[in-house]
Formats: sequence, structure tokens, C-alpha cells
Amino acid sequence: MVEVTRTFTVATGPHEVVEYLKDFGNATDWDPGTQSCDRLDSGPIAVGARWHNVSKIAGVETELTYELSRLEPGRVVFSGSNDTATTTDDITVNAADGGATLTYHATIEFHGAAKLGTPIAKAVFEKVGKDTEASLTRVFGTPPG
Repeated sequence: MVEVTRTFTVATGPHEVVEYLKDFGNATDWDPGTQSCDRLDSGPIAVGARWHNVSKIAGVETELTYELSRLEPGRVVFSGSNDTATTTDDITVNAADGGATLTYHATIEFHGAAKLGTPIAKAVFEKVGKDTEASLTRVFGTPPG
């Protein structure tokens, strides 16, 4: 299993951050690996909403189905899966001076033969975590100071 955590502050308020992040279709703006992310259902975005995500990481393209598994004030959790991996993106959002503090925690669990790549994947996903922090900071702005 690979885990990556980043904590950082942005200029946008917590409510606005959660409202934006709950639509995983926006991952094309903030997730550096996401090539496309299309909603599979319709209606208001709520727990159970699903997306088809195509990502390319370290030159490898993969497709996952993501589901909004938890949505509450200050927290958004997505679970993704395919035949080789199960992922969880758990994002907590708290008020901070001039904006919000985000803690982005990603967990990737590989299945079957893909488990053999876990040591290499750790380094790759650490870079993805750093790039995700930079992208989210670009989307939500840098707080003054």
C-alpha cells in the first residue's frame, strides 16, 4: 500500500473549496495525472455519485471508476477502483486565516501482480502528491502573507 499526505493553506474559504472538490469532474484542473473525468450518473452531486477517470502517471494510462463516498462540511472522500488498484482520496478542509487549510491524503492499494510495483510506486506518488498540492494551490490561490 502507498500513502501520501500533504497539508497546505489556500486563499479560498472552506465552503467554496468543498463545493468545488465534491465534483470529481474538476480533477482535470487539479489532479496532475487526470486526462479526463466524466460523470457516470446525473442529478445533484451527493454521496454515491460516480465518475469515469482516465489518468496517466509515469507514462502509464489507467482507468478507474471513482465514487463520492463521503461528503460533509470540511471533508470530501473519493474511492476509486479497477482490476489492479483501489484508491482513496481523503481531503479535509479547515478554516484558516485568509482561506482554508487542506490535508490531502491519498491511499493506493495494489492488487495481484501489481503489488510488486509498490516500492517504485511510492516514489512516483510522492511526486504526484507534490504536484497535486501545487495544482490545488494554483486553483484556490495562495493566502496573503
